[in-house]
Amino acid sequence: MATSPQSQMAEALKMLWQKFLPQMQERVAVLEEANRALQADGLSDEQRTAAGAAAHKLAGVLGTFGLAAGTNLAREAEELYTSDSPLNPAAAERIRGITKQLDELIQKHQN
Repeated sequence: MATSPQSQMAEALKMLWQKFLPQMQERVAVLEEANRALQADGLSDEQRTAAGAAAHKLAGVLGTFGLAAGTNLAREAEELYTSDSPLNPAAAERIRGITKQLDELIQKHQN
């Protein structure tokens, strides 16, 4: 029995998700590490740059899989990390929430 193009596409996307899942989890881990440093008032410029890059890459890959909410969250995190403004307590709290939501979205999608 032949499979439909839609089921072939769904299977291909599922395989790609599994391929990119470790990278997505690593990027969330970078955001979590930066968030911990930010909460402890010890975020280095290198960590901030790495977090901005990780968020940027997450935005792209999540969009590829049709997870617009994840793309929007990651873009917001990227903007916060890459802005020239200092990260105040309100921004730190927002970043913490974004990171948690991204982690939950990825975990939910993989199941």
